Amino acid sequence: MESHLTDLIYPSSPAGPRRVVVLTGAGVSTESGIPDYRSPEALTRVRRPIQGPEFVRSAALRVRYWARAMAGWERFRVARPGPAHLAIARLERAGVVTGLITQNVDRLHLAAGSQRVTELHGALAEVVCLACNVLENRDSVQARMQSLNPWWLSTHSPMAPDGDAELPDEVASQFTPPECLHCGGALKPNVVFFGHNVARAVVDEAYALVDGAEVLLVAGTSLTVFSGYRFLLRAADRGIPIAIVNRGPVRGEERATLKIEASTGDTLDALAMHVDSRA
Repeated sequence: MESHLTDLIYPSSPAGPRRVVVLTGAGVSTESGIPDYRSPEALTRVRRPIQGPEFVRSAALRVRYWARAMAGWERFRVARPGPAHLAIARLERAGVVTGLITQNVDRLHLAAGSQRVTELHGALAEVVCLACNVLENRDSVQARMQSLNPWWLSTHSPMAPDGDAELPDEVASQFTPPECLHCGGALKPNVVFFGHNVARAVVDEAYALVDGAEVLLVAGTSLTVFSGYRFLLRAADRGIPIAIVNRGPVRGEERATLKIEASTGDTLDALAMHVDSRA
């Protein structure tokens, strides 16, 4: 099936490869040890995603989140790019991939060397004040939390998809959360939680990438959430061929030219090797 993907990108034409825009989800990062919500393995763990409006409204939820986030961050931040991230960066350097839209908040695409990246849902590496909107580096917030909670252990619970960790509520409630250094306001990771909307400028940037593509390659995502699904619809409406690489069902897959049920890492690495051989 990888050969079919190659044929889609390299049609019988002297013009060279088609311009490919990649849309990625959590499935490209599971090989880096970051859990997801919707893989077959994840579905065995019942876990309600954090709801943005509730996070803003509830001080108790923020305490619980930051307690778990301090426990999970040290393992999240040391995750390294996997085969899919590295392959996509190679394809960009080869001139095949012209842009990348990611639903992930782990910045592993940037760590792998991808340059033109639209972070649809933000990044956990940044923290924003809910009162004054000042941004702060997540590592600085981590150091402050460690100072506020010197008794807190960071290695006693498994990492969760939001970059936090699983902790009993009675333990988390004892935690002292961080505050904004500028105004003392409540802090939030600079990501789009469920129930909040992606900024219009970010959506428009991603639409522009799709509109300039000759192939949309969807990798490692079920597109269950409309936030990412809209770009498959955009490509389909414009007659842009769609290729999907994902284990399990993908919303809108009936609109795709090609679907490969396989590892994103193995498939994209094989594609990058083929492209390198043609250089």
